[in-house]
Amino acid sequence: MTNNDKIALDYHELPVPGKLRVESSKVCESAEDLALAYTPGVAAPVKEIAKDPSNAYRYTNKGNLVAVITDGTAVLGLGNVGALAGKPVMEGKGVLFKKFADIDVYDIEINCDDPDQFIQTVVNISPTFGGINLEDIAAPHCFYIEEELKRRIDIPVFHDDQHGTAVIVAAGLLNALEIQKKSITSAKIVFLGAGAAGCSCARLLKKMGANNIILVDRKGVLSKNRKDLNKYNQDLAVDTTCVTLDDAMKNSDVFIGVSGANLIQKNHLESMSASPIIFALANPDPEILPCDAHKIRSDILMATGRSDFPNQVNNVLGFPFLFRGALDAKAKSITDDMLIAAANALANLAKEPVPQEVLDAYHLTKLSFGRDYFIPKPFDPRLIDWVANAVKEAA
Repeated sequence: MTNNDKIALDYHELPVPGKLRVESSKVCESAEDLALAYTPGVAAPVKEIAKDPSNAYRYTNKGNLVAVITDGTAVLGLGNVGALAGKPVMEGKGVLFKKFADIDVYDIEINCDDPDQFIQTVVNISPTFGGINLEDIAAPHCFYIEEELKRRIDIPVFHDDQHGTAVIVAAGLLNALEIQKKSITSAKIVFLGAGAAGCSCARLLKKMGANNIILVDRKGVLSKNRKDLNKYNQDLAVDTTCVTLDDAMKNSDVFIGVSGANLIQKNHLESMSASPIIFALANPDPEILPCDAHKIRSDILMATGRSDFPNQVNNVLGFPFLFRGALDAKAKSITDDMLIAAANALANLAKEPVPQEVLDAYHLTKLSFGRDYFIPKPFDPRLIDWVANAVKEAA
């Protein structure tokens, strides 16, 4: 066990186990309070909700309550560790919802291998919540589960590993393209990784104007010649003579990695166009380290998924504020327009002067839009106004 592991375990165990607890939002200090909090007073809102279910938003916490739900099949980079082992991640998600958007969370770990049983469980408990955040569910089940839940329940359903990642990638890429004097409509974009994150990112970028996207998985380029594609990635297959990653990288403008460590080599970077953009997002070890990439080419612009390098693609920039906007709008779903609004808001915020409290939070003396800062920082207090309001307006 490393010292960092020991620090992390102590954090989760002490002074009380776990990271979440339930607190009352109402005073309960007297017999009168007790009679209002429970019987007989509680009967009044029960009758009002029975008459009109929308009254649940008036008399309960439904409108500010999100379920963070997993089956534990794709937890972090650890894979299928099981539902219970995924609980610390779900609790952590709850901490971030509360810290950044003041949204309450119940974490729910469903021990179930059957996607249809998982779906039915979520449908059955959905009346409790104002929104559903799906987390760490392996592909291709995650696509089917989200698709079915969106069809069957009338509150926002959001798979953060897909759409949260897509929003932050899109925001960062818009600014990176501007810095490198490129255009989303003409850039050649290569994805390494065609799972939940890769496919969702590619689809959102296409909706935002990208015309030349090639995805690569373990078997090579997703081309229309492939016979092993499924209904969840067939729409992203392209007519191309490219077969391998080596082929796809030639003259590309953008590389986005949502795959694994050290999969990008010197020859890949050397074959890219002038002023290339590299988003190496595998965690904890990226497809190529920034220090190695910059040794190969000086004109590279980089982002990673790590906080110890500039330009971190961090989903906490997205999901709390997407849900805040959706809940405030009482939206029935989170639409593509809402995702695009969030991405544009994030991109625009990065161009604004950085307030002193953000500099203080990151122990910096200065920070401004450019090669080392084109994605906002998570502790920027303006995020909730910029992103949540943009989402609410787009709902």
